Amino acid sequence: MAKKNTGEEEEIMLSMPRPRLTKLIVKNFRCIGSTGVEIDLDEIVVLVGPNNVGKSSLLRAYEIAMSDGSNASKLSIDDFPNRKLDENNLPQIELHTIIYDERVGAQWIQKFEDGWLVKEKWTWKKDNILPERQGWDININDWHEKSFPFGPANIANLRRPDPHSVKAFDTPESQTDAIKKIILSGIQDKIKGMQAADADAENEYQQLLQKVGQLQSKIVDESREQIDKANVELSNLISNIFPNYEVNFDAKVSEQIDLKFLSPDADLTMGPKDGYQSSIEKQGSGARRTLLWTALKYVSEINQKVREDGKPSRPHLLLLDEPEICLHPNAIREACNVLYSLPTGGNWQVMVTTHSPVFIDFSRNNTSIVRVEKNDAGEIKGTTVFRPKKAKLDLDDMANLKLLNLCDPYVAEFFFGGKVIIVEGDTEYTAFNYIKNRKPELYKDVHIIRARGKATIVSLVKILNQFGANYSVLHDSDRVLAKDGIKKSPAWGNNPNILNSVAASPEGTKVRLLASLPNFEEAYFGEEIKLNKPYNALQTISTDAAKFDIVEKLLKSLINHEEAIPPNCSEWSTIEQLEADLLAVCPN
Repeated sequence: MAKKNTGEEEEIMLSMPRPRLTKLIVKNFRCIGSTGVEIDLDEIVVLVGPNNVGKSSLLRAYEIAMSDGSNASKLSIDDFPNRKLDENNLPQIELHTIIYDERVGAQWIQKFEDGWLVKEKWTWKKDNILPERQGWDININDWHEKSFPFGPANIANLRRPDPHSVKAFDTPESQTDAIKKIILSGIQDKIKGMQAADADAENEYQQLLQKVGQLQSKIVDESREQIDKANVELSNLISNIFPNYEVNFDAKVSEQIDLKFLSPDADLTMGPKDGYQSSIEKQGSGARRTLLWTALKYVSEINQKVREDGKPSRPHLLLLDEPEICLHPNAIREACNVLYSLPTGGNWQVMVTTHSPVFIDFSRNNTSIVRVEKNDAGEIKGTTVFRPKKAKLDLDDMANLKLLNLCDPYVAEFFFGGKVIIVEGDTEYTAFNYIKNRKPELYKDVHIIRARGKATIVSLVKILNQFGANYSVLHDSDRVLAKDGIKKSPAWGNNPNILNSVAASPEGTKVRLLASLPNFEEAYFGEEIKLNKPYNALQTISTDAAKFDIVEKLLKSLINHEEAIPPNCSEWSTIEQLEADLLAVCPN
């Protein structure tokens, strides 16, 4: 078979359905060493961990790889670990991409789920030079010394998700460019979708590949309605936060003959409807960030429809660093919803770094959480601590977690590290946090998770088990029988479920299961409380030193599994043992 010429290969690449990213591996880049960090990409990947462990560098790595062929892909000496050139530990970025067309070449592809997997690697042998790109050759089961898939860099970059980078401390100009790029991507996707829905327009679009210069003005004129609609929708969205303001996106005809209809030099202004509208870079940082979320919401809403031919369109990858910065408290919940709804249209993936548990919603089924941290040897590692499929959450679990997330948006705080304690309700949560506040240095690394019910304890334990964390659980045993003394108590019926979930913890993890007999107040305060239980607990331990000591002993036993438990508390591993311990304390 004759070998295809370069023009034929480029035509094949440009006509292929667009792929999605499935893995990113980074080694010897900035603070990330030779061990490397490996990220499995879901629709949304949330990177958590301490400062200065390379989370932002992981976002930057993909952006650099996607700059291949330009000066933006060159690394400075500051990007090399310890600012040193080590020939045995050169910077490397590896991308695994799922494609939907095997014409890329048999030597580069292996069957994977609903498509084919292609692996590429970039290596920088010196600073201030372009990287060397290699492809994984399945015939030799190794990296090819000189060749790679997808053709030259300018064509190959089109075969991967288009990056949209928003850094934590971008300049106003950079933030404005990022916002304009996101809006442009949404409008252009809308235009392409509009043409694909009409047979005649699609033929005209195909002619654009050869006659784009002649048709350019016509395309822009046809898109004017979409641009006007975008301005109206953006203005409606922004007016919810800045009343009587509007957004005006003035698109300009692109002078470059390519597949883009609109110029990236579009003007973006904001201000009162009847007043002066200034450019976005002249707005405050909070306004710019708010407009960013407005743009993302707009793109999310207009990209819900999939292509009628069923083929994947070119996806986008949002690289968002610390979305909580400059965000008004009232806008945080809406921003989180926007972030999680963005991929539902099928052509967006999101990689985000955060120090805020509010941006972690494990009631969603499209999210991976990766903790990036430095181990005792000083190596940076990335660990996928949560994936919904692996956690085996059922519909009840998802409903429990969704309600819990609404009640307590900080429930995901345990993903950021520290000792984890799950408690059943508000009373334990209030008492333990009072002790933490009294002795902050002693308990600063302890996270108390309030489950707000026994059923939710089971759901949270499933997450912690998949997380591979050490943890403790404290719940009320409750009484075996209901108040009528005949029927089994529903509350008691939840105890076996808690036991089974704890018993499923991974090998090597340390878990402690404790029960208050029969409840927190009777066990440690010696009285049954019907109303205002959290307030009563707070008043009791703040005024009674002996009761304070009992509850602190309980807290210590939940932190250190070797500590003795206080009286009227059961460390149990069978339902028979729990019932016997309860009868010893409460014979009736």
